[in-house]
Amino acid sequence: MLTQTAIRAVPSRRSAMSTHNLPRAADFAAGHEADALEQTMRLMGAVMSYPRNTEIFGENEPAEYLYRVVSGSVRTYKILSDGRRQIGGFYLPGDIFGLEFADEHTFSAEAINDAKVLVVKRSTLGTQANRDAAVARELFTLTGRELRRVQDRMLLLVRSAHERVASFLLEMADRGSASSAIELPMTRQDIADYLGLTIETVSRTLTSLESTAAIEVPTSRRIVLRNRSALSRLNS
Repeated sequence: MLTQTAIRAVPSRRSAMSTHNLPRAADFAAGHEADALEQTMRLMGAVMSYPRNTEIFGENEPAEYLYRVVSGSVRTYKILSDGRRQIGGFYLPGDIFGLEFADEHTFSAEAINDAKVLVVKRSTLGTQANRDAAVARELFTLTGRELRRVQDRMLLLVRSAHERVASFLLEMADRGSASSAIELPMTRQDIADYLGLTIETVSRTLTSLESTAAIEVPTSRRIVLRNRSALSRLNS
């Protein structure tokens, strides 16, 4: 596991907290004061670099760390018994991942593109949460939000292809900037594996939505939302 190997290479906690290793404030959401959990992670963690398609942790490995995306993007996934890949989630700058309800990871995680990730030991956060009620509350909120995301995705997978794609586009738009243009870091195959569809179905659905002027697809990674209301009706 690359994370464990890299963390062991950090000679001391003081070294891990050096100015060189800590993310700059601009690497996080601009204009937002760091909350208690973020402050704790920045103080007690280390920033690791992961090249494109590099594994961060593997399925069934010990869940010893919590992770926050500083730059780039990350996907979690598992390989099913029939060889198909199921993507559990996409994580963008500012997102925290690796939160587990057990002692082992349910999914694997890897960098979609070159990524920097802030890594901190779960035991360290647990100790701090026992001392700091604000950190404990934010960890509880994060856990609830992750559970809600899993529940929402389970409901999404029983819907039609148009509903799934519309929901995905609205989700990505809400997680991005205020602009109607979405810059997708993931491939069409990633999207298909996330939505439980084939890549052909995703492509046909995007073409169909473009033909109704709900979206515009200038490139495979850039999508412009032209009619949010139409997409929202599909998502309702």
